[in-house]
Amino acid sequence: MKLNRWKAKVWKFNGWSFCGIALVAFAAGSLTTARWMHVNRVSAASDRVFELRVYHAVPDKVPALESQFRDTWSKLLAKHDLKVVGYWVPEGAPPAWDNTFIYLVAHSSREEAKKNWDAMRADPATQELLKSEQADKLLEKVDSTYMRPEDFSPMK
Repeated sequence: MKLNRWKAKVWKFNGWSFCGIALVAFAAGSLTTARWMHVNRVSAASDRVFELRVYHAVPDKVPALESQFRDTWSKLLAKHDLKVVGYWVPEGAPPAWDNTFIYLVAHSSREEAKKNWDAMRADPATQELLKSEQADKLLEKVDSTYMRPEDFSPMK
């Protein structure tokens, strides 16, 4: 009888021990996996940059500029791996934003951005389109700003 009680106590002890060890191992594995996933996600996106491009058009030339982007520029940008996130025109903005056309480009890195922009500028189709824009006097100036996403940003 005493032997059966001892076996029961050992079994209960071993059962709880097994559950405890399994729980600790599961928690450690989960934390380690979560850490690896976080490190990979952050390191993969750490070099990614966005380029905000603001085109200040000659008054009343935004529709012509939009047409060129719709028909030609967007295809040239894609051809040279310049990934446009979107195109915008300000709505209800102060008069200083009149005649403004905006777009955002996502780059895997600043180096990749430079390489792709250099390739696009060297493209004869780009050079021809720039000459056409200068002849039509569509633009007053272009502002370009590179931005890196914060670690808490939804878009990385």
